[in-house]
Amino acid sequence: VRRRAVARGQVRMAPETAAALTALPKGDALVTAQLAGIMAAKRTSELIPLCHPLPLSHVEVTLEVGERSVEIRASAETTARTGVEMEALTAASVAALTVYDMAKAIDKEMTIGDVRLLEKTKT
Repeated sequence: VRRRAVARGQVRMAPETAAALTALPKGDALVTAQLAGIMAAKRTSELIPLCHPLPLSHVEVTLEVGERSVEIRASAETTARTGVEMEALTAASVAALTVYDMAKAIDKEMTIGDVRLLEKTKT
């Protein structure tokens, strides 16, 4: 049985910040946030008490830059006997936190929000 979950998150920011995300003083926020989200999904059980460690068969994190925001979409898959929604939500959340961390020096008004589960399937 394959279990899959998809979550999203959003970081709202000034248009100038959105335009600068790939060339920040700390580096490329999009690449770094993608990696951070994937790493976080794999370590969810270490971050959330009582969350089962799961063997993940696939994790994907994508970031899409808009005029005033970054939309984050994270998916996780496993064949374990429990769902992977916490892994997908953790990936989206940590990716959003990473964008915030990397851009906070140039934008003090950023907000993180709309982190939610979009889909949970079992096939």
